[in-house]
Amino acid sequence: MRKHAMKLALMMIGIMFFISCKSPEARRPVTQKSGSYINESIKRNKEIVAAQEDLIQQIIEADSSNNYISSPNGFWYYYNKKDTLAGPTPQFGDEVVFNYDLRTLDGQVIYSKDELQSRTYVMDKEKLFSGLREGLKLMQEGETVTFLFPSHKAYGYYGDKKKIGSDVPVISTVTLNKITTENNNQNK
Repeated sequence: MRKHAMKLALMMIGIMFFISCKSPEARRPVTQKSGSYINESIKRNKEIVAAQEDLIQQIIEADSSNNYISSPNGFWYYYNKKDTLAGPTPQFGDEVVFNYDLRTLDGQVIYSKDELQSRTYVMDKEKLFSGLREGLKLMQEGETVTFLFPSHKAYGYYGDKKKIGSDVPVISTVTLNKITTENNNQNK
């Protein structure tokens, strides 16, 4: 009888070992959500962008004194001071020194040039909101350009957590004071 109990015990251990070796099964979520929240968010964001672009178009149509250019990057701009000679524009890794301000679409100052002071920036290697980063790449040394940025090209949904709220389009007048090419930066 003892041999029979021993065989039974070994058989049970073997069965338990065999059962425990099966591959793990993926756990299913307790609740499943449809894509409705994401779809609503996409729809809301498209409406915000369309409304902001309409406001910018109204500003452009009302301003006959400036020649606005539509950027393929999703913003508009005009030259306050343009260099008529073809000079270099900043490239990846170049260091630029510039001044800028930030205003609402109705012209109220958010940050003045004095508040923001002169800024040194290494192209595409430091943080800077996307519209300004792309706008600087269009400029030559000594030029001043006014940019109209929809919020998704400025500070977006989060704002700057100081003076710029959620989904605020901005106007920025930028002066590019100096470009130091990356090759010159490495020789310092």
